[in-house]
Amino acid sequence: MATLSLTALALARSGVAQDTPLLSGGVGFFTTTNAGQTSYSPMIEPLIAAPIGSHILVESRAILLENFAPNGGNNPGYDHSHFVSLTYLQGDYLVSRRLTIVGGSFLIPFNTYNDRLSEIWIGNFQGGPLTAGLGTEGTGTGTGGMLSGSAISRHKYSISYNAYFSSHAGNQYFASNRSVGGRSSLYLPDHRLEIGLSYNRVLQGTHENFYGGHLWWEPANSGFELRSEFSRGHHAQGFWIETAYRTPAFGGFDSIVGRIEPVFRMNQSFRRDTLFSDSLPLVNTQRADFGIDYNLPHNTRILTSYSRQFASTGNSNIWQTGIVYRFLFPAWKGK
Repeated sequence: MATLSLTALALARSGVAQDTPLLSGGVGFFTTTNAGQTSYSPMIEPLIAAPIGSHILVESRAILLENFAPNGGNNPGYDHSHFVSLTYLQGDYLVSRRLTIVGGSFLIPFNTYNDRLSEIWIGNFQGGPLTAGLGTEGTGTGTGGMLSGSAISRHKYSISYNAYFSSHAGNQYFASNRSVGGRSSLYLPDHRLEIGLSYNRVLQGTHENFYGGHLWWEPANSGFELRSEFSRGHHAQGFWIETAYRTPAFGGFDSIVGRIEPVFRMNQSFRRDTLFSDSLPLVNTQRADFGIDYNLPHNTRILTSYSRQFASTGNSNIWQTGIVYRFLFPAWKGK
């Protein structure tokens, strides 16, 4: 989202595409096999970023999902369900290079998965980690206002921040809880290393605090990625760590071999008590995700993975495959 916002604002400031909205997003088809039952899910996630002048940007993302799953029991055929919703809808006012004011329905910036990796064309796995919903209040969105930007920017390091307030909203498209929180990150460009801390406090119902920390490391020109998070709530906590690698040794990243990307993710969630007010499993759970992605030309990716989940309620195997196409183009020809 941040990259697309900067791109749209850059276009708005250029003479090539003055005030031209960008249409982006992903189209995917996914299959999931769990306990021998296979479901099929075609999905579209369109995104629009529309600059208004050189300081205002309106952006939104939607989701259109169809799901086909086998009927239960001895009934032949498949059940069908569909889901259509706006993921977020926000307006950004670029005050300066150090401050952007955001208003509307926005993705909660708690840790990194929710606002950086949840798009189907970005994540290395089809599904999210076990702790993806911890600290993002289940809906993943807030309705209110947010301040974000770069507090300090130096040659050797930079510090970015997000601070937000969300009100309660019961609308089916913009559901959110009353909460306050934020995230701060330190980035070391020479090492391509980012370390950050997050905080969220729910201000309605039973007040709860959520704490998070993340670490990303992507060494330059190595093809290696490491991403990790730790989240702690009042009733549960957990972590995930993910690695991915593409080798440049056989003709570069765009060669047949260089497009192959083995990925691995380890997840664990722990109950701190028997109360349930979050989206984590009801018992201590650990899951290992193994995958091989293939990065085709023209922004198309094939995702394959096998997951083994362990819990006191039973162990399970999960097989997932999918293909995703990322699109990005201007809504019309710029001036």
